[in-house]
Amino acid sequence: MEDNKLIYLDNASSTKPDDRVIQEMLPFIKNHYGNPSSVHQAGADAKEGIENARFKVADLIGAKPEEIYFTSCGSESNNFALMGIADANQSKGKHIIASAIEHISILNPLKELQKRGYETTIIAVDREGFVNPEDIKNTIRPDTVLISIMHANNEIGTIQKIREISDIAHNHGIIFHSDGVATAGIIKVDVNELGIDSLSFSSQQMYGPKGAAALYLKKGIRIKPFILGGVQERGRRAGTENVPAIAGFGRACEIAKTEMNSINERLIKLRDRLIKGILDNIKEVTLNGSMESRLPGNVHVSFKYIEGESIVLFLNMQQITVATGSSCASQALKVSHVCTSIGLDQATAQGSILFSLGKYNTETEIDRVIEVLPPIIDRLRKMSPLYRG
Repeated sequence: MEDNKLIYLDNASSTKPDDRVIQEMLPFIKNHYGNPSSVHQAGADAKEGIENARFKVADLIGAKPEEIYFTSCGSESNNFALMGIADANQSKGKHIIASAIEHISILNPLKELQKRGYETTIIAVDREGFVNPEDIKNTIRPDTVLISIMHANNEIGTIQKIREISDIAHNHGIIFHSDGVATAGIIKVDVNELGIDSLSFSSQQMYGPKGAAALYLKKGIRIKPFILGGVQERGRRAGTENVPAIAGFGRACEIAKTEMNSINERLIKLRDRLIKGILDNIKEVTLNGSMESRLPGNVHVSFKYIEGESIVLFLNMQQITVATGSSCASQALKVSHVCTSIGLDQATAQGSILFSLGKYNTETEIDRVIEVLPPIIDRLRKMSPLYRG
């Protein structure tokens, strides 16, 4: 399969690195390869690359450089935030609140914390995937120490009312964390405007390299180190830093801040064109998530009577890449917990597909998808024992 013929619509999973990002990384692969913890010049050159990137990463979200801690991925940042903040503040209480549609890198740490004596309350969402802030308010207890609600869902694209939720948390003296992997570098994220105390976000979702992510931690918030070892990242995250990836992450944040608005103007038009093309040409299909408060490149739909994996394979034969949901859970071959949480029955949830658009997609590519998708759905339905059309 030739790369220039590929129609890549799995940008929620990982994006193609921007050429400018790659150019930023090359000097730290070829020349500045010293260990940033070393005291000699080679180490100092690498360390300078990290600190320059830290400034750019912080600037993207309205934070201070000293509030940014580099990690390897969004999952690590989420684990670090939940387990680190909970353990460091357990004297205040051991009750945590999260939503039913959080990423598994939030839900699985919560299960681990339950084994350690913590209690968790999982808040249900409505059909569009919204958390009702009042439900969170009514669930708060005197021992609630942390609330974690994702900024936007990586599968259905619904953007939450984060400011309302953070205000509720702060009015009760509770730390508020948000998983911003699906939003930072894609839509505007300002931690001060949103009232976020801790934010997880990642490079690979914003046209940067894999292997670099960050945890924003507001000054004054206590956290227990998650990885033990050396004193990297001011003693809060041990391990030799991935300097080339961090440098690329910084450049990706810099580009995102200046180009985000123009990119999103294009993406929204492409997204709406794809949604209309699918709904107009295919029967018995449901658009999931909010239409009004939705990520600019997100199209999540459920096709009745067929399995999403079959659609992925047939589209792949047409050199079109899509996903059935979160890449972190797709290999488990289980129905997405996000789909069931918004009220889809098991059969309909199995037929869900995520088209996630990025800045390199074109109108011609979208039209190609609209052309080849209806006959694929028709063919699969004729093979399905559930279909009686």
